[in-house]
Amino acid sequence: MLRIAMAGLMVFASLQQALACTAVDIMAADKTVIAGRTMEWAFDMKWTLKSQPKGTELTLTAPAELGLPPVKVVTTQAVVGISAEIIPGGAILEGQNASGLGMSGNFLPGFTQYQAVTKADKSYVSILGFGAWVLGMHASVAEVRAALPGIKVWADPSLPSGPTPPTIHMVFTDRTGAGIVVEYVGGELRIHDNVAHVLTNAPTYDWHLINIRNYLNLSTVGVSERNLGTANVTAIGQGGGMLGMPGDYSPPARFVRAAFLRHFITAPKTGAEARQAIGHILNTVDIPMGIAQSKDGGQLISDYTQWVSIKDLTNNTLTISDYAHRLIYLTIDLAPIFAQTAPSAKLVTDLPYPAVIDGTAALKN
Repeated sequence: MLRIAMAGLMVFASLQQALACTAVDIMAADKTVIAGRTMEWAFDMKWTLKSQPKGTELTLTAPAELGLPPVKVVTTQAVVGISAEIIPGGAILEGQNASGLGMSGNFLPGFTQYQAVTKADKSYVSILGFGAWVLGMHASVAEVRAALPGIKVWADPSLPSGPTPPTIHMVFTDRTGAGIVVEYVGGELRIHDNVAHVLTNAPTYDWHLINIRNYLNLSTVGVSERNLGTANVTAIGQGGGMLGMPGDYSPPARFVRAAFLRHFITAPKTGAEARQAIGHILNTVDIPMGIAQSKDGGQLISDYTQWVSIKDLTNNTLTISDYAHRLIYLTIDLAPIFAQTAPSAKLVTDLPYPAVIDGTAALKN
């Protein structure tokens, strides 16, 4: 038993070096729903912002050795997503559609085993085509929840996934505020209500909810003073109630930190306030280059926040910034993009980020 336990600890320790992502959503008092996420990676994945017009024909495939026919479907939703174009054909891991359904895919190594497709199956999609299919064919979280049991999601070594395996779990949020986390564990579909309104990486979502119990002592209100004998000892500053908040960049630590901030931040009244709130929360899990490193063989690699996206699912806007422009965010009105009949694409690093505004004139005589 000790050997098994130690083996489990070694696997878990290796996952702390896994590529990192954090997703958070919030609803403002005016019912605007904002869903944001960071994308951490250690490799250049050629992240590309791309549009997929309504009426796009998708080809859904099964593993080649089964000899099953490709299934053609025509999308009912216009989509804008971020795709890893290092993968031939791309793979949308982040996006939203014209009906206000948003998706974020986060890395889940060590726990993900997709479904086994059989010759008797009629409905299937590879994990690389999953994002385009689910956003292109569904208008809400309820529709996704109903559809997933009827389709097999698969992956095998034949899929060209780039430098890392496509082991991910996904969070879906819509403009009603509903949210679910979708995982494939042991070859079985698992759907969790996103009660935390947060998703990071490994382990699985249910594990993170249990782990939160270790931090019930955290509070936004610290102890201001305490009498020790005849001495009155006062706090040296605010924030003491969060003593014990994990400050590292491991998935469990980011989950606890993001969940605490999400649920105790001053509730936003408007969509604009909600976007700011999400931005502030995501700032606490932003990873600069050189800080979160691991060894790949003899090579030292650094995980870092390659981009941040904030989706307004109510008003169909996308706010985005890459690593080199973290002081500047670009906001895109998606309505005209959703109306396009032809696809479009642009590298996230090549988007027209605005220049920093020169404020010198404000103080000049």
